Amino acid sequence: MTADDKPVRLDKWLWAARFFKTRALAATAVAGGKVQLNGARVKPAKPVKAGDRLVVRTEPYEWAVTVAAVSEKRGPASEAQKLYDESEQSRLAREELALQRKAERHAAPVFSKGRPSKRDRRRIIKFTQENS
Repeated sequence: MTADDKPVRLDKWLWAARFFKTRALAATAVAGGKVQLNGARVKPAKPVKAGDRLVVRTEPYEWAVTVAAVSEKRGPASEAQKLYDESEQSRLAREELALQRKAERHAAPVFSKGRPSKRDRRRIIKFTQENS
């Protein structure tokens, strides 16, 4: 981590904090308005310093974080989590959405992939002939 008084580009910080896999994806998200710095839409080169507030939207989640430290280097996830402090409300909303998505995934019907097997085709034919 660099000194807290030296600002870092927003896209670099987002990449180092592991919100995006690549710096190009981070820059695209910032340019597309998916990231707000202190409540304003900014460009990828905008400097970020400790204490700044960020709202980061990645489909389908949204993080509301405060920059705790700045870094230009991407490290392990445990180190990346030390770069920001997420608000309690944001964390609870993300966890609730994750549980909701998990429940929806379990409730959805399971379809086999690809074309039906010979056994499946026989069942389909038998079902359609019985109901006609």
